[in-house]
Amino acid sequence: MNFLTEDQAVWLDTVNRFMENEITREYIRARDMEREYPYEAYEKVAKAGWLRLLIPESAGGDGCGVLEYILMAEGLGRFGFDFAASIVVPTFTAMNIVHFGTEGQKAKYLAPFMEGKLRFSISISEPSAGSDAAATRTRARRDGDDYVIRGQKLWCSGAHARDVVIAMLVRTDPDAPKHKGLSVLLVPNTTSGLDIRKLPTLSRRSTGTTEIFIDDARVPVDQRLGAEGQGWEIVGSNLRLERAAISAAYVGNAQTVVNDAIRFARQREQFGHPIYDFQVIKHMLAEMQTQVDAARLLVYRAAELASRDMPCDREVAMAKLFASETLQSTSRMGMQILGGHSMLPEADMERYFREGMQCTIGGGTSQIQRSIIAKSMLASLN
Repeated sequence: MNFLTEDQAVWLDTVNRFMENEITREYIRARDMEREYPYEAYEKVAKAGWLRLLIPESAGGDGCGVLEYILMAEGLGRFGFDFAASIVVPTFTAMNIVHFGTEGQKAKYLAPFMEGKLRFSISISEPSAGSDAAATRTRARRDGDDYVIRGQKLWCSGAHARDVVIAMLVRTDPDAPKHKGLSVLLVPNTTSGLDIRKLPTLSRRSTGTTEIFIDDARVPVDQRLGAEGQGWEIVGSNLRLERAAISAAYVGNAQTVVNDAIRFARQREQFGHPIYDFQVIKHMLAEMQTQVDAARLLVYRAAELASRDMPCDREVAMAKLFASETLQSTSRMGMQILGGHSMLPEADMERYFREGMQCTIGGGTSQIQRSIIAKSMLASLN
């Protein structure tokens, strides 16, 4: 059964064909191998107008539905989650500006973002504040019309790229309760006092993730997003959307894992037969596709609830948990089916496997998602 409307199915097919013909898996593979940011592909997405999709019409965007945005994320993840991240991560901050920004901030940042002239990065984690994000220690001290920032941030996706503004979670009131003394500052990555270093990670080699050392960087007070002390509310407000989008990208990538494994199994011969003829391979492929279909349905359910602005923290957590672990498990089985060929970059499977290992950690670990689910289960009994 297809739960998409005809228009939605056509839209997903459009994004898939765009990735196949305009971006190509060879381009995504090359950027990963060379650890280079996908500037050309990002510009193609911007030229297609897809950075405008989720931005409301009142702010100059297209104001599309959440499910249409999720379908775009699924298609963009076709040849690897890393590329999809270069689009959905900046959109997360853009939507925070939509919801919490001043009119001046919206005018300054949203149009350049939609045109592809400006990127966003989100900076939440620190060496001692990962899953416990509210333990942020990076300090932003008020000094006249500026904030002076000092500290260290970690795992800031794409913060090193050109034309990036970082939405940075900082502690503006060290005496306030843990979740109350936080604020979000919009910090251009060219700001004096920032030392941004791209990390040599196992995955996320292209879009990249960084650590940032901050030594008395000055940011005007009018670069604060929302009110002082509103930081925790701001970073939490769009987590449902971000996690649903990255989950969709996991599904898009996992489907390619299955497709590539099937093609290889039909072409590779051993003992006088294509290995697809062996029951053990058929059963592996059947298990892989079943997992992908189940993950896709969980993602679509979460997106549908979010589009109606209904409570869906549990459903989003389930989608994130299952889709990320599906990409990890299917890519592991894909490695086994391809055998020695899976070790070669040209086969792509080793890249999918590396990204599958990362996706159960980034964007909220599997353990955090299980905790969210369990908490909601207990609440439903009350």
